[in-house]
Amino acid sequence: MEITNVTEYEAIAKEKLPKMVYDYYASGAEDQWTLKENRNAFSRILFRPRILVDVSKIDMATTVLGFKISMPIMIAPTAMQKMAHPEGEYATARAASAAGTIMTLSSWATSSVEEVASTGPGIRFFQLYVYKDRNVVAQLVRRAERAGFNAIALTVDTPRLGRREADIKNRFVLPPFLTLKNFDGLNLGTMDKTNDSGLASYVAGQIDRSLSWKDVKWLQTITRLPILVKGVLTAEDTRLAIQAGAAGIIVSNHGARQLDYVPATIMALEEVVKAAQGRVPVFLDGGIRRGTDVFKALALGASGIFIGRPVVFSLAAEGEAGVRKVLQMLRDEFEITMALSGCRSLKEITRDHIVAEWDRPYLSPRL
Repeated sequence: MEITNVTEYEAIAKEKLPKMVYDYYASGAEDQWTLKENRNAFSRILFRPRILVDVSKIDMATTVLGFKISMPIMIAPTAMQKMAHPEGEYATARAASAAGTIMTLSSWATSSVEEVASTGPGIRFFQLYVYKDRNVVAQLVRRAERAGFNAIALTVDTPRLGRREADIKNRFVLPPFLTLKNFDGLNLGTMDKTNDSGLASYVAGQIDRSLSWKDVKWLQTITRLPILVKGVLTAEDTRLAIQAGAAGIIVSNHGARQLDYVPATIMALEEVVKAAQGRVPVFLDGGIRRGTDVFKALALGASGIFIGRPVVFSLAAEGEAGVRKVLQMLRDEFEITMALSGCRSLKEITRDHIVAEWDRPYLSPRL
C-alpha cells in the first residue's frame, strides 16, 4: 500500500505490534478526551491565504537555541522505541540526522545516550525525568553532556504517572529482553510485573514528587546545557519558567497521557506565547499530523513543533525508512501550505494567515 500521509502508519503499527505495546504508544489518560482534542482542535483553525506572491523559492530553515535545522519539525521524546522496532532509537536518530533536524531522546529510552551518540553526528536533546536520587540525575545529565547532546528537555508534568487505563488492563511492563538503557548498572533499568501498570509502579517508586521550580535552578548548577521546560500550559507557569532560567518552553500535555481534560496544546499555545513576550522561544508538541498543523502552530507563535506518535508508528511499520518518510511527508505538506498561503520564509508566517474559531464568535462552533 502506498503511504500518502502520516496517519496511515498507525493502522499498520496496530497490526504489527503486540496489543500491550500498541496500546502503550497509542493511549491517553482516563476518558482520553484530551487525546482526541489534541487532534480535533486543529480543525477549528482555518487559513486566510494571501495570493499572487512569488513563492518560487521557499525557505523552511530555522535555528533552535542557536542550532541551524532544515525545518521547524523536530522529534519529541518517546520512550522504549525498541518495543516498536529492533533498531529503536538508533533508527530514529539516523532519520533525524538525515533530515537535518533535532531528535529528543527519552530518559526511558531502550538505547543509552552513548549508543545514540555513536550513530553519528546530529543535533540531539535529552529529555529528563528527575529521580528521587539526585545523584542518578546528575550522572545522567553529565553523561548526556559528554555524549554531545545539545540541550535538556525537563519534563515537569509527571510528579505521578497519569491514569492510563489500557496499561492497567494490559498490566504493561517492559518486555524482558529490553531495559531502560540509561539506567543499566544503577538497578533502575527494569520494571517489575504488577497487578497494575508496571510503568506506573516504577514511576511511583523512582520519580520525585517534590520537584519544584527550585530544581530548574539546581539543574543549571550541574550542567552548562540550556534547559527547556516541557509541560507548560499556562501564562502563569510560563512567567515562572522564564524567572527560573529556562532557555525555552515546550507547550505539552504529554501526548494527553497525564491529566485528562486539559486543553489541546494548540489551544494553550497563544496564551503561553503572549506571556513569554519573545524572551524565550516557545515550542509545541501534541496532535501534529499534517503540514497544515505545523503552519497553524507557527502562525500562533510557536518557534517549532515536535512529533511523537508518528515516529513510533512509522518506526514499527518500516523502521528507519518509515521515520524518514514521516519527516519528509510533513516537510512536503508544510512547504505546500506555505506556498499556498503566500509565505516564502518562516518569518512571513503571521497570525493574520489564520482565523481561529475563538476569534470569531459568530462562526459555527463546528466549522
